[in-house]
Amino acid sequence: MAPAPRARRRNPRRPAAPVGGPASAPTAATSTAAVGRAPTRDARTPEVAPIFEQPGVLTPRGKYVFEPALQYGYSSSNRVALVGYTVIPALLIGLIDVREVKRNTTTATVTLRRGLTNRVEVEAKLPYVYRSDATVSREVFTGTAVERAFETSGKSIGDIELAARYQLNDGGVDKPYFIGGLRFKSRTGKDPFEVTTDCQRRCIGENITGSGLPLELPTGSGFYSLQPSLTWLFPSDPAVFFGSFSYLHNFKREVSRTVLGGEQESLGEVAPGGVIGFNFGMGLALNDKASFSVGYDHNSVARTKQSGRTVPGSVRMQLGTLLIGYSYRLSDKKTLSVAVGAGLTRDTPDVTLMVRVPMSF
Repeated sequence: MAPAPRARRRNPRRPAAPVGGPASAPTAATSTAAVGRAPTRDARTPEVAPIFEQPGVLTPRGKYVFEPALQYGYSSSNRVALVGYTVIPALLIGLIDVREVKRNTTTATVTLRRGLTNRVEVEAKLPYVYRSDATVSREVFTGTAVERAFETSGKSIGDIELAARYQLNDGGVDKPYFIGGLRFKSRTGKDPFEVTTDCQRRCIGENITGSGLPLELPTGSGFYSLQPSLTWLFPSDPAVFFGSFSYLHNFKREVSRTVLGGEQESLGEVAPGGVIGFNFGMGLALNDKASFSVGYDHNSVARTKQSGRTVPGSVRMQLGTLLIGYSYRLSDKKTLSVAVGAGLTRDTPDVTLMVRVPMSF
């Protein structure tokens, strides 16, 4: 009688380290690899698939990250203005101005980051912006039913940005990381007040729309800005929860508008409203190369002031965006990240698409 076959001993498969998971959380395999010796602790923040503008992972000391990116945004809005008076709620005596605007914005950026220490990194960002707007409207103060189309575009370098980030504490498993940041935005892009509008005190010419639309679109904000921020990341294997709080301050300045014929029309001192922002999300490792993130971003824009007074018609705007993104590691030094955003409020772009390819060296 043949002896019974021996039971084969099976070793459990070692789990792969997830991309976007906590970098400081030791796996079961690493914790048992060296018995009697405490595992080495990595104080770096965990990696997640990026869906917000500010990154959460700092660049290691002495390393560089070069990140080309392409962002596309589309938004549409409809406006109906009633010029006249009503006899009864169902009867209007006057004119109706119907306006429909379609906006397309494509921004190509190159970003360079350098890690000064394991806790400090600096960043420089150079954007190139291409914008195109199409406005379909009926003329105000005329009885025609003919609609006019007004199209304009603009392309140039955008506002160059400089930033610095500092990791405030040593996080870990079930311990949050906190990162403080400071971003400065210049006004190297084409100023909104430099472009020529189609109005000269009153609207004239072929493109009569009644609103002084620009003949060329700007590529910058026209104001210097400073934005402090606080980012937090909380690793909870296999997920990472993250978010940030920020405040964008725009510095006021004297401006004048350029109208047809090269004439300058002084607008006085203009102070754009500050922007209070916050976001939060969750990142999840799918395997050793891919990770997935979902989050929400919100910005509250205050009212604009002109010569110390609130601009008539200026209201506080709420911008809310739902974001979904994924990241795939192409190699040890290159990653592909894609994020899609959907606007949830009326003033937010309908859809945004961001593609990034960060490369470390």
